[in-house]
Amino acid sequence: MTYRVVWFKRDLRLHDHAALTAAALHGPALCLYVIEPQLWRQPDMSSQHYRFVLECLEDLRHSLRRRGSDLLIRVGEVCEVLGQLHAAAPFAALHAHEETGNAFTYARDLAVARWCAAHGVDWQEHRQTGVVRRLRSRDGWAAQWERFVGQPCLPVPALRAQPAPIPPHDPPAPESLGVYTFDPPQRQQGGRRHAIAVLEDFLSRRSAQYRGGISSPLSAPTACSRLSPYLSYGCLSLREIVHATRRQIARLPPSEASHRKGLLSFVSRLHWHCHFMQKLESEPQIEWRNMHRGYDGLREDEFDAQRLAALTSGQTGWPLVDACVAMLDATGWLNFRMRAMIVSVAAYPLWLHWRQVGLWLARCFLDYEPGIHWPQLQMQSGTTGINTTRVYNPVKQARDHDPQGHFVRHWLPGMRRVPDSWLFEPWHMPESVRAGAGLDPAHPLVLPQVDLNAATRLAKQRLHAWRKDPQVRQGKQAVLDKHGSRKTLRPQGRRPLRDAPQLSLALDAQDAAQD
Repeated sequence: MTYRVVWFKRDLRLHDHAALTAAALHGPALCLYVIEPQLWRQPDMSSQHYRFVLECLEDLRHSLRRRGSDLLIRVGEVCEVLGQLHAAAPFAALHAHEETGNAFTYARDLAVARWCAAHGVDWQEHRQTGVVRRLRSRDGWAAQWERFVGQPCLPVPALRAQPAPIPPHDPPAPESLGVYTFDPPQRQQGGRRHAIAVLEDFLSRRSAQYRGGISSPLSAPTACSRLSPYLSYGCLSLREIVHATRRQIARLPPSEASHRKGLLSFVSRLHWHCHFMQKLESEPQIEWRNMHRGYDGLREDEFDAQRLAALTSGQTGWPLVDACVAMLDATGWLNFRMRAMIVSVAAYPLWLHWRQVGLWLARCFLDYEPGIHWPQLQMQSGTTGINTTRVYNPVKQARDHDPQGHFVRHWLPGMRRVPDSWLFEPWHMPESVRAGAGLDPAHPLVLPQVDLNAATRLAKQRLHAWRKDPQVRQGKQAVLDKHGSRKTLRPQGRRPLRDAPQLSLALDAQDAAQD
């Protein structure tokens, strides 16, 4: 009897799994995960992603074995592994979910399609998010999203296991694969069991803080959903999260109006999550080139490695920025506003190109989702041509969101005795105050490499001058037509998901998907 292969990628679950469900309808199915050495050596991947995936695979394998099936794990490039399987026992079809990934996965999926065509294997890709493949126009996209998430979740199908015709491989250590070493000690753990626990905790308890709590780095770690890595790697489906959230909204009594508004906002941000992924799906090149080609040359020729090193090591001299980098190094997570601030500081006063900054942050964010990450980096850096320039002043952000300095002092122990009046601008601190603050003379205070106000003012002047160029202005409409959101419907009687291209809302999409 012929069988079908279900290739798991960033969909590490059994529930609401269209590829698994479709394969199971036709008979025996073999569940496969391929550890791809070339993928893990990409510059946007790190060992935290790899170890998180291994934790997810262990959970997935346990769930399959409870149902009389199993997960075959092989190490190698996908076409090579498929060839080994097919030679040992030919299969009729290959099922997988569509993926909006990085350039490597895009090219790899095209190679898989060619392999299937050459070997007479039916290659079936199934939708798992609100992203629409081969989208011709953004018109009506929001309605399509609502229809997709409104469909019932797929139950786990009855599985008829196909014995693996080739032996499994033990997952290699990340060092042997050449994965970039970065694994924060306090990162979230992978697997569906952890994902469900986080979802239930958020909806039953923490979501009451969501409205008003997600901007400050002090309250955000508990106010945000923290579902982002589980959505990025498919431990939970988008549809599961939307359905569970709407059930919770329906259960809330009228007295919980603020709580309800917070959860409605959370659902709207899940919509924005897919809105940004659609950009990369429709134009994969924006991973490495400017969305608006008129901005080519804006920063590329002025790359300053010293400034990038200061940023990535948390040595910019701006305390809130450096505290955020310290938190990122320890946890692999930051809330949306602090992410926006880091990118803003990189793009404007430090005048760094978004690509190098983006690769560093991709390795640092456990919840790295290429389809959100690269359009957001470009939007905040001013190279989309269609978004308002949004510059986050790290001193003002500290005063607004960490007024007593608790966050800065927690993540920068050397600053704990600095008086409040100097904490966010310590470069102005007199020598006499520095001595009283207990700063070690052998380790002088880190000073900013540029004057914040002057450098930011110059950066904005340069960007605005670039925008006034007639050719740049002429190219704006084409970008807007392709990637701009549209005024949307009112889903299920809710407020419209408006089209305002605001960074706070856009990066909060990352907060719903990457919070």
